[in-house]
Amino acid sequence: MTPFAWQFPYPSQRMPVLARNVVATSQPLAAQAGLRMLMKGGSAVDAALATAIALTVVEPTSNGIGADAFCILWDGEKLHGLNASGRSPAAWNPERFKDMQTMPQRGWDAVTVPGAVSAWVALSERFGKLPFVELFEPAIRYAADGFMVSPTIARLWAKQVPELQGAAGYAEAFMPKGRAPEPGETFVFPDQARTLEAIAGTRGEAFYRGALAEKMVAHSHECGGALSMDDLAAHSADWVEPISHSYRGYALHEIPPNGQGIGALIALGILENFDMEAVPVDSADSLHLQIEAIKLAFADIYRYVTDPAAMSVSPGELLDREYLRTRARLIDMKRAGNPQHGVPGKGGTVYLTAADASGMMVSYIQSNYMGFGSGVVVPGTGISLQNRGAGFSLERGHANVVAPRKRPFHTIIPAFVTQKGRPVMSFGVMGGSMQAQGHTQVMVRLADYRQNPQAAADAPRWRIDAGLNVGIEYGVSAGVVADLRRRGHGMVEADRWSTDFGRAQLIYRMDDGYFAASERRTDGQAVGF
Repeated sequence: MTPFAWQFPYPSQRMPVLARNVVATSQPLAAQAGLRMLMKGGSAVDAALATAIALTVVEPTSNGIGADAFCILWDGEKLHGLNASGRSPAAWNPERFKDMQTMPQRGWDAVTVPGAVSAWVALSERFGKLPFVELFEPAIRYAADGFMVSPTIARLWAKQVPELQGAAGYAEAFMPKGRAPEPGETFVFPDQARTLEAIAGTRGEAFYRGALAEKMVAHSHECGGALSMDDLAAHSADWVEPISHSYRGYALHEIPPNGQGIGALIALGILENFDMEAVPVDSADSLHLQIEAIKLAFADIYRYVTDPAAMSVSPGELLDREYLRTRARLIDMKRAGNPQHGVPGKGGTVYLTAADASGMMVSYIQSNYMGFGSGVVVPGTGISLQNRGAGFSLERGHANVVAPRKRPFHTIIPAFVTQKGRPVMSFGVMGGSMQAQGHTQVMVRLADYRQNPQAAADAPRWRIDAGLNVGIEYGVSAGVVADLRRRGHGMVEADRWSTDFGRAQLIYRMDDGYFAASERRTDGQAVGF
């Protein structure tokens, strides 16, 4: 018997896939690339990697070969975490940016060392069953032969062209006809196909120490950037111990800082001081409590979270239950609070999850940030580069201030849920600062309201922005919105096609297989057999 209800109370065109081997992600062609690996006898890691590599081709509006990545996986017996985010170039220091108020968001001075390729290699070496080169076959075919661009991707592509068309290499790579591809149009990217072949054939060496690295560094220097061959060669993807916090009998696991996952743990630690089950689902009281808890969590993570080597407080101190009780006492049920925190950035991320019949489950996230990232595309390679350097602070004395060979505050976070030490669910809610908020909302629906994963993903969401402003998704009742306004929340109602509220993918472990869900806000698909 499942611990959740099988009702689907929210408008959606999605139903879960129930199978022993499953993949769920934001783009159907990529999901099917992963399914192909499972059908070949590959592991869930093989499926996840083929999906991730294909996503760099078929969803370039959110990630690329020059992305960063994180992973949490259950190997059948225990959890493992992988931090494959990149560090800043050795030449970056506050003096380099002394004439700026904030870190650049585009161009080479926003690019840290890209880590996704190192994640592919590390995961394949440790947990893969199939040859590394086979994982690239679907992606290489889509890049070399082309794929038909979906309406959702076409819309996101066109939206970013006005800002990025002047970025180094962007127009040549992503505007072959002087514009973004239209829905149904075939996009071909032979440069990317050749680069993927080089990465596959050298197990990533070409990217960090070989010909591809040389091309990246040459383009960086040509454009005034600081990336060096030493920066690329020094990069490592690090195996880490996930951090967790228990909530109503479940444990939510996140990658430790430099990521924002700890924000979801803090928020749940605050909410466990309230009887959420007694507060009706989707009511103003329920939303108010969650919104206030996230505000308090973000006030802390924007102050303290950065490269763990530079943090002045430990994750354990931020998750101390007595400390969280004192934070919970700051919530006023009648009035919106306004703790100080930074302005959340906009998202640009892909998330995927895969599981196989052996019991392996993978929660994986990969991102450029802010859509196409820095906008920089290295000529002749198809390598579009992230802009994670934008996550640094220029405030002197701040924990997250820019420095050489340092990892910045990072928004992308995979999640994993266990119960009594056993796997329950791998999931993620991609989308900038929405991710920690989305993880919190999904956990409340699962643990307090016993909603099934598909319903928890389909339910309307909220998103805090600067100050008292709260974005609220289409589908929340007018009465609830009015009640929240009376409490002082600056409610900003979104139209039904808004992409500002994250995109969830979830796999829930059942007695004989899995419940895989892909939500309605994206092109996503859950597949299995």
